[in-house]
Amino acid sequence: MRVPTGARRTTLAGGTALLLTLALAPSAGAHTPHPAGDRGSLVLVGGGLKADNTQVYGEIIKRAGGASAKIGVITASSVPASQDPHAADPDTCSNSECNGAYYAGLLEQHGAADAQWIPVDLDHIANADSDEVVRQVNSMTGFFFGGGDQYRYITTLLHGAAHTDSKVLAAIRAGLAAGAVVSGSSAGAQIAAGADMVTGGDSYEGLRDGSSPGYFDDPSRLGYLRAGGFGFVRSGLIDTHTGAYGREGRAMRLAADTGHDRVYALEENTALIVEAPRTPNERLRVLGPQGVAVLDLRRARAGHGPSGAWSLDGVRYDYLTDGDRYDPTHWRVQPAAGKRPLVPSSASPVPVNPDVFHSAANPAGVPSSFLGTARALAATSAQRTATGHTFEGGPRFTVTFGKRPGFTGWTRDGATPQTLIGLHITVTAD
Repeated sequence: MRVPTGARRTTLAGGTALLLTLALAPSAGAHTPHPAGDRGSLVLVGGGLKADNTQVYGEIIKRAGGASAKIGVITASSVPASQDPHAADPDTCSNSECNGAYYAGLLEQHGAADAQWIPVDLDHIANADSDEVVRQVNSMTGFFFGGGDQYRYITTLLHGAAHTDSKVLAAIRAGLAAGAVVSGSSAGAQIAAGADMVTGGDSYEGLRDGSSPGYFDDPSRLGYLRAGGFGFVRSGLIDTHTGAYGREGRAMRLAADTGHDRVYALEENTALIVEAPRTPNERLRVLGPQGVAVLDLRRARAGHGPSGAWSLDGVRYDYLTDGDRYDPTHWRVQPAAGKRPLVPSSASPVPVNPDVFHSAANPAGVPSSFLGTARALAATSAQRTATGHTFEGGPRFTVTFGKRPGFTGWTRDGATPQTLIGLHITVTAD
């Protein structure tokens, strides 16, 4: 079969317009509240979860009960078998059922006692309210949501304009409240978001045109659902595939447009672990080979320059890597044990970055371009600011990175800045 992977944004099949109209309706009180918060935990991966990532799969299984773990796999964000021309070929299929089997097999290979596909997708929407499927869900100690398109999760597991839980989603939510782990990758992580969940978009177009509520056939257009996803995380917006697709720009624009003051920007093959989600004791930790950026917009100011183009000043950029912890209540990063403050050892200037958001239009673009400039600035003693530009012009946006008082880099080897705390970000336009 084809290994499930994330994409810049897939496009849904027929019926999208009607379903989207319903899902965009106001949704106050949509989700069943748990006043005491959730006793379980979340393991959210920014996409591109590799089959040999023993760290992340092992963490999911440990939190689901270790050797006795029973994990339900939900892949409703994939196309259903009826839309997959390769559905009959196990070597090339890429639909919800065969992707469910893929993830179930991997979870068992990594040590789960049992992993089962939960049969809900666009071919089986009625199963979302099946008592038999609910019984299957209730027998699980953990859950894994696969990648694809998060909007398919909206159309299969939530009910129309009311945006209320199906029986299956209510059972998963109750499991989380009781102590189960809920995990997911790519769309499976994105769907954990609360209000204003992103539905698509690229950084340049987002900065230029702003965001709009909706789901759009143009994958470069920055869209979002006001009603949000499942609301497992409400302390910040979520974005995924951040460095791979240069999504820092769209994340900042969406947060500024919708009044959010924090974004968790997840990198591929790396997990953000959320303990006690939606409680005053919520705490986060990064696990994996890449990292998670936290964009803090509490002091950010959006405006328009002389040309009328959008601008943003005052974003704080923190970048956390393996073992780092984050306290969302106090907005505080705690670097992992073994890391120490970085003393810049390079005297080399940081070159101007000509494609700071790794544009899809640039065949020579470099993934994690934004992070690369941030780290280069942290490592040098030659300057306190660095700049990058969008690959596109008309207007061309400039990102200025600044080491202001309070900025620190943290390292394990004494030279490489792994963790960044308090970098100042400004976005302006020519």
